[in-house]
Amino acid sequence: MNLSINSLYIVSTPIGNLDDITIRAIEILKNSDIILCEDTRHSLKLLNHFKIKKTLISYHKFNEKKELAKIIKYINEGKILSLISDAGTPLISDPGKLLVKTCIDKKIKVIPIPGVSSITASMSISGFSDQFLFYGFLPKTEKELQKVLSSLSNIAFSQVFFITAIKANFYLKMIKKFYKGRRILIAREITKLHETFYRGNIDEMNMFKTGIKGELTLVISEKNIKDKIFDEADIRKKAKLYLKKYTLKDVVELLFKSEKMYKKKIYQICLEIKKNEKFN
Repeated sequence: MNLSINSLYIVSTPIGNLDDITIRAIEILKNSDIILCEDTRHSLKLLNHFKIKKTLISYHKFNEKKELAKIIKYINEGKILSLISDAGTPLISDPGKLLVKTCIDKKIKVIPIPGVSSITASMSISGFSDQFLFYGFLPKTEKELQKVLSSLSNIAFSQVFFITAIKANFYLKMIKKFYKGRRILIAREITKLHETFYRGNIDEMNMFKTGIKGELTLVISEKNIKDKIFDEADIRKKAKLYLKKYTLKDVVELLFKSEKMYKKKIYQICLEIKKNEKFN
């Protein structure tokens, strides 16, 4: 395998089942001079399994700035460097953004080695719309969480979040408040021995009775706008007001976000108003 020198490889690794690693990922790691990893003890389990013995450098959110100059120096010397996370695709809610941004700024090639992600794995079995928004880890405080969910719950797309299992009930309680009428998939221990998927309507979802460990991936379904009862007279009133200030396109988008009804219907209403009335 011909590897590119003066480059940084972003290598995806399994999220549980070690057999999920790609052949290319194994070859890249075997041919790397240095492997950057969050926790060297954790990564050694993976590397030992595939009989890979390389120099490891601990690289995590607490030493990103401190190690940055040294890592860039190694790359410029022609060494082959790979970055892995504890599990899954690096930089997705994991450290590494500072390093990648610096490489981009310094014209150092950054090469992705695709692989497993709990985000796409969960979405693929959700049965929800594949138009989705990924947020990452939800805030830990109630005040900040309410602020985030209040905004995101108005978006019609499916949504994916990470949470810590130990606070699962805290998050579920808030999700029930903001995502009424939608469905949910909770993925736990994906690809591992105790892999479990919890499905149901958010309104009917029970709290966890016993403590669970690790991290959970939450997938919330798209917002159903088909059955929403709307006041067409009120929408027409708003459309007339908005069309005095904004373009037809902007008014349609504005009303679609606020009213959550079919965009085609909103467009027809706005177009009719625009044709029948004059606006300065």
